[in-house]
Amino acid sequence: MAEKGFISNKLKPWIDARKKYQLSHAQVQMARELGLNPKKLSSMANHKQESWKKPLPEYIEDLYEKRFKKKLPDDIRSLEVRDATRRKRKAQRKLNKIINKDNPPPSE
Repeated sequence: MAEKGFISNKLKPWIDARKKYQLSHAQVQMARELGLNPKKLSSMANHKQESWKKPLPEYIEDLYEKRFKKKLPDDIRSLEVRDATRRKRKAQRKLNKIINKDNPPPSE
C-alpha cells in the first residue's frame, strides 16, 4: 500500500502551479480537463508588463466556459483527494484479483 500523503510525480507540477499562480482546486481541474500543460502556464500568466492579458484564473475559467458551455466542473475535488481515491481503487482491484486467483469460481 502506498504511504499516506504520497503524491505521484505526474501531479506534482500541477500542485506547484496551483501554489505559484494562486489557483483554486476548481481552476486546476478546469486546466487539466482543457489539456493545458502546467509548465506552460507562465506564458499565459499576466505579468505586470502585459496589462492587456487577463489574469490566469479568469483566462482558464473563460476557456473552460467556451469549450464545455458550463461555469464549473460537475465534481470538484483537489488533486490530493483524486490521487488518494485512485490509489485506493487500484489497491482494491489488486486485492480482488489476488482473492479471485486463489478462489476460482465453481465450474458447472
